[in-house]
Amino acid sequence: MTDLVERLVPDELWVLFRRVVPPTVVIRPQGGGRRRASDREALAAIIFVATSGCTWRQLPPVFGPAWPTVYRRFAQWSRDRVWARLYRVILDELGARGELDWSRCAIDSVSLRAAKGGRCSLICDRNGLPLSLGISGANMHDSLGLEPLVRGIPPIRSRRGPRRRKPAKLHADKGYDYDHLRRWLRQRGIRPRIARKGIESSQRLGQHRSVVERTVSWLANYRHLHRRYKRKAKHFLAFVAIAAALIGCRRLARTTLPT
Repeated sequence: MTDLVERLVPDELWVLFRRVVPPTVVIRPQGGGRRRASDREALAAIIFVATSGCTWRQLPPVFGPAWPTVYRRFAQWSRDRVWARLYRVILDELGARGELDWSRCAIDSVSLRAAKGGRCSLICDRNGLPLSLGISGANMHDSLGLEPLVRGIPPIRSRRGPRRRKPAKLHADKGYDYDHLRRWLRQRGIRPRIARKGIESSQRLGQHRSVVERTVSWLANYRHLHRRYKRKAKHFLAFVAIAAALIGCRRLARTTLPT
């Protein structure tokens, strides 16, 4: 295994990935055929595509498997929802280590050229770690994504006590300034902190919402999200989930296991 594979897929990420990837049954009736490319090599190649922004055909041969093999593995894992499950496992690990701050969360959306003018919306915790993500069409108003994103926060492990899936406060700009959204959040025990049109400036919430803007810049480091190579929306969403999982995995690498 090359150093590049080990760098792109460190041991901790590999251990978590093996927990969510379905087992592969290889049947060779005659006992022949080529050796199946390892999942770790394929995962490293997929991460390289996500970070570099190259096409599948431009994938260098250093990883071992050829690009059609890597793409087939990516498509199969996307159908099996491996990326969403990996993202969920990483959130659980972060929560168990006390790395998620639920006291103030923020919601925002950003335009993405690679999604045919669509938008990526997300909710992140106080530290900027993404808790819920989604993509939508460019003509969809930001406010329509609030309820699905809040519902999309999975029940995440805590360092102590039961799993949690609701922030104490949710910060948002004036694009979410609707009374029915405030009522909906309060009914779920979430305190809304949404800038009011014509009454208060969004800058008053800037110190809290800056974390979600930083998260958007983290996502921008994954160059494949800036290019329209994928015709299927589920494949683009898969790359969004991969980016979020890698952001969380970097935070895990800086933490210690709970005692």
